[in-house]
Amino acid sequence: MTRSPATPLPPPKARRRLRESAALTQPQLATRVGVTPATVRAWESGRTTPRGRKREAYAKLLKTLAEEEAARLAKQEQEREREREREQEALPDPVLEPKPEPRSEPVALTPAQAFDALYAFSAPALVRQTFLLTGRREQARESVERAFQTAWERWPEVARDRDPVGWVRATAYEYALSPWQRFRPRHRHPEPPPADPGDRTLLNTLLRLPPRHRRTLVLYDGVGLDLPETAAETEASTPATANRLLHAREAVAGRLPALADPRVLHRRLAELASNERLRPAEPPSVRGGGERRARFRTRAAIAFTVALIGTTVLTARTAPTHYEPPVSPGQAVRGVPQKVAPGSLSDEELELRQKLRDQMQDGPERLSPRLE
Repeated sequence: MTRSPATPLPPPKARRRLRESAALTQPQLATRVGVTPATVRAWESGRTTPRGRKREAYAKLLKTLAEEEAARLAKQEQEREREREREQEALPDPVLEPKPEPRSEPVALTPAQAFDALYAFSAPALVRQTFLLTGRREQARESVERAFQTAWERWPEVARDRDPVGWVRATAYEYALSPWQRFRPRHRHPEPPPADPGDRTLLNTLLRLPPRHRRTLVLYDGVGLDLPETAAETEASTPATANRLLHAREAVAGRLPALADPRVLHRRLAELASNERLRPAEPPSVRGGGERRARFRTRAAIAFTVALIGTTVLTARTAPTHYEPPVSPGQAVRGVPQKVAPGSLSDEELELRQKLRDQMQDGPERLSPRLE
């Protein structure tokens, strides 16, 4: 018995767009399908995929919403067409009025222009968010710049990603929270804290949280991601992410009771990040810095490869090709003592040397010494 193929579904972002275009909330759509709102959030974020009868009901509902959206768009297009016709009728004689120039077609952006647009759109907010994680202004700027440089090196992959801002944000957070940052000379000199006492207390409270809890709190209550998206970006399960969020909120509320309300906490995090005047570098300088780093790594890799090849060739040329036995240690021959170290000669050695000098320098006696 063959199993019928599963009903095709639109991508997660399209599912959410169809629901929002129909002015439906997640609880309302969950009621129509017969699931919980959390399940709908998981479907729209792409973390889970519906199966069985729920998939059939969900696909049928999305198809209906898509048809209704197409009908609305067609109706709007017809109304716009009629409006243009009425405007054309209201225009004066074209002989008396100059003819408008035709509209130019939109020009496709080059990779550099697309990168600059993404940087200009998201870099300022990412620098402020990273400042909440580190409490250091220069480190926040450097982390975002390094993340965008990595994105420029992998631009085809990042440009095709469904969430380029999330890709860069995750890279910047990983660089900012890396353990080796504490060994840099910059950490020996603390930066001036925020001027406002409330901001200073809130920032110190955030920095006392474990890095994972701090990142979860910033993503959920600061950036505004939902729980599945926060779990996906922090590479943790949804229950573990919820547990980290609860512990982080309890720690903040324990020191600042006024921030026990998540809405107040979200507003205070936004104010803390906005009060710091953090301006990222210009896009061309970021791209140029990434290209210089890439060239340096390439040249270093080539130099290391050449050195390794040269060392291998030199070793192959100078290595012995046959076995050479080691030289045996010296031994006393026919009463001649072994000379261990340089120094003055003993009486016996002086006598022996004089005897050798008195004998003949050539002849058979030198080859076959006689015993005395």
